[in-house]
Amino acid sequence: MRKAENTNLMQRSETIRPLRLWPLAAMVLWITTALAGGREPIAPLEAPRAAPRELIELGRDLFHDVRLSKNDSVSCAHCHPLARAGVDGLRVSVGVEGRRGLINAPTVYNTADQIAQFWDGSADSLEALVLEGPLQDPLEMDSNWPDALAKLGSDPVLRARFEQLFDDGLTKENVARAIAVFVAGLVTLDSPFDRWLKGDEAALDARQKEGYALFKSYGCIACHQGRNVGGNMYATMGVMGDYFADRGGELTRADLGRFNVTGRDSDRFVFKVPSLRLVVRTAPYFHDGSAATLEEAVTVMARYQLGRELPEAHLQAIVAFLKSLAGSHPELDPAP
Repeated sequence: MRKAENTNLMQRSETIRPLRLWPLAAMVLWITTALAGGREPIAPLEAPRAAPRELIELGRDLFHDVRLSKNDSVSCAHCHPLARAGVDGLRVSVGVEGRRGLINAPTVYNTADQIAQFWDGSADSLEALVLEGPLQDPLEMDSNWPDALAKLGSDPVLRARFEQLFDDGLTKENVARAIAVFVAGLVTLDSPFDRWLKGDEAALDARQKEGYALFKSYGCIACHQGRNVGGNMYATMGVMGDYFADRGGELTRADLGRFNVTGRDSDRFVFKVPSLRLVVRTAPYFHDGSAATLEEAVTVMARYQLGRELPEAHLQAIVAFLKSLAGSHPELDPAP
């Protein structure tokens, strides 16, 4: 089995500053990896921690329960359909009464051990995401906890399930706990790349191996590493160029990223680095959904984060590698 770097290669810490000197950081990481005896900076995904089956099933039912929304029309699965890799495929999501959101919906797969939740990292856990996030957002579910709990509590069967699992029964904290436990189990396993990491040379073809080598040598690995190939640090969107000026259009609140959480000028345009584990299935890309295809996303990343223009052969090899990162899960449709 190949040795892998610690998943916390970039520790989850508010003291870590967003990565701005991309090529230098990539070089340091690459040298460190080489000196460590050839260990890879990406680790295989591991099966989630066991949880009571009844709690997982309750969380799954709540994830699909439209009663969490104001008009009983939107569930968590509305923006995060599990069969479709946990994304709705829209540039920005649509909530109750057709209200358009401000940001692209990230996948809910492989989220449990990420540094934080949401693009701006405004929720420090899955429980916090449920408690503070979409349910109360006027562009998403537009509800509130007293109303949602009243509707759920009017269901005697559901209420009994909570009473069986929790000493204090149906509370917003227990709703959040159940959904969080279910989402934490959404880990995609047995990808071709993970099989290769574990020693199966035939799991990747020559082009995918070339793509991985290029992914490392260009410096993509500086931010996309660990088990999730991302999700464990923050970075500025547009290190080597003015992404937002070139994109055009008015800046939105969502474009400000971490600034909305910290209020620090240095955190403008800073976002959580997304996991690439299911990137082949989660178009469109970036917080603004501006890249329609994976090839376009890789090209934009190379240009604005690395200051490089990729030859077509290199682009296609990297895309081939990225496709090898996708594993499987019982909730995930095996065919895109």
